[in-house]
Amino acid sequence: MDTLASTGSAPPSGTAATLSKRVAALVGVLSVAAALGAGHLVAGFLDPSASPFLAVGNSAIDLTPTWLKNFAVENFGSNDKLVLLLGMAVVVLLFAVTAGLASRRRATPGVVFACALGGLGILAVLTRPDLGQVAVLAPLASLVAAVVVFRGLHRQAMARLSTSESEDPGGADDSRRAFLRTSTGVAVGAGVLGGLGQVLADRVDVEGSRAAIGPLKAAVPAPEIPPGADFSAVGTPKFITSNAEFYRVDTALSVPRLRAEEWKLKVHGMVAREVEFSYADIRSRPLVAKTVTLTCVSNEVGGPYISTADFLGVPLRDLLLEAGVSPLADEVFSTSSDGWTAGTPLDTLMDPKRGALLAIGMNGEPLPVEHGFPARMVVPGLYGYVSATKWLVDLEVTTFGTKTFYWEDRGWARKAPIKTQSRIDVPRGFAKVPAGRVAVAGIAWAQNTGIEKVEVRVDGGPWQSAELSVEVNNQTWRQWRTFFQLDKGSHRAEVRATDRAGYTQVEQRVDPIPDGATGWHASLFTVD
Repeated sequence: MDTLASTGSAPPSGTAATLSKRVAALVGVLSVAAALGAGHLVAGFLDPSASPFLAVGNSAIDLTPTWLKNFAVENFGSNDKLVLLLGMAVVVLLFAVTAGLASRRRATPGVVFACALGGLGILAVLTRPDLGQVAVLAPLASLVAAVVVFRGLHRQAMARLSTSESEDPGGADDSRRAFLRTSTGVAVGAGVLGGLGQVLADRVDVEGSRAAIGPLKAAVPAPEIPPGADFSAVGTPKFITSNAEFYRVDTALSVPRLRAEEWKLKVHGMVAREVEFSYADIRSRPLVAKTVTLTCVSNEVGGPYISTADFLGVPLRDLLLEAGVSPLADEVFSTSSDGWTAGTPLDTLMDPKRGALLAIGMNGEPLPVEHGFPARMVVPGLYGYVSATKWLVDLEVTTFGTKTFYWEDRGWARKAPIKTQSRIDVPRGFAKVPAGRVAVAGIAWAQNTGIEKVEVRVDGGPWQSAELSVEVNNQTWRQWRTFFQLDKGSHRAEVRATDRAGYTQVEQRVDPIPDGATGWHASLFTVD
């Protein structure tokens, strides 16, 4: 059977030659593969983020409605980027197949599709805040590769079809083999180009840079974690979260790769003098270690996006004082190397009791790459979207309203102090536990205020005060536990916390938008 003909036999006299659906789709897919490979290779020389696939993905993240972002974070957590990449791959595949099927008789529709896809990549690169104009060469290379490969493969497939309709079996076999060789070559070439591009992108040896830093020692160490600071024996988290388990929520589709040797932090704006710091400048200073709990504003009631670590760095207050902050300023506008921005109240950063850090270490080692290496902001008591800029490269002292930051543009509140909250960790939802004395335990937090009391009730009964763990400081979570004598059957536990300012959590649940969730967390479980 002739696999290139739409019916398996020569078309009736006078009808236009038509590629089979399978071959037409193959032409489209191979053309897009060549485009992505060429773009990724050129991006490897320029900037990995200029790869059209990544640039379009990052733009898609920026343009995604807030409700959809929250859905992705809530349901996929740190895997939301992987889900996006897989979804984009499916869309690109469908686009390629559609371009091929639209070109069964002539190449023009497929060329138009290729130009549209290339134009999308160009637009995405040109609108990225972290890419210069020269980065447009990557999507241009994709566009050229897509058009050239599509036209070439389409021409060869049509020639093969014409030959198969002739009375020359030898010529038909030669054409079939030529098309097969070309298709195979394009597929292999696309893979090689993409692979070389990735090798070039990875030539920035970030892990080597981290390893060369060596041990980081605090001149002002954090106090030792006292015994009784957690109730992990009954199922709560360990007090200090390991780097591997520390939550991660950000917009970075590809993690920025910055070497400490080239990193710079610029402080400018409403200051007496513009200053710039290198990594060596920061490391040579007396380093301060602080134990801090970080919380994501995307956390639903009872959510997992809260962790505690020992951060090591220098007070941001000291760096701002060196620049000479104007008394008229009230905001520090921070920028990541990938263009993400946040706005932090200046008075919070200047408060010595708050102790905001430019952090370069986490739990005894240099910051992990995914958590902001070489340097990030850590500001106790504020949700991360206004305070925890990772891969930090720029601090502009300014006033609120002069410009808007990433999440402010998407409807989130300008100022975001962390709300008092609590969570049940055991029994987990729908768990089965033995009858008798049942432990109910979890965490509570009111950063920069401190937890005064945690109360628990089961099945709507009276509130029972829980035992609190030893407090480490008012900028970290506090763990709690209590016990109930429960009979077999289904039960519902609820928790509420009261902070040192006298505020007690209210029952009504409020979604995270625009400034953080509220409400009592509950757990449904079964006693066997």
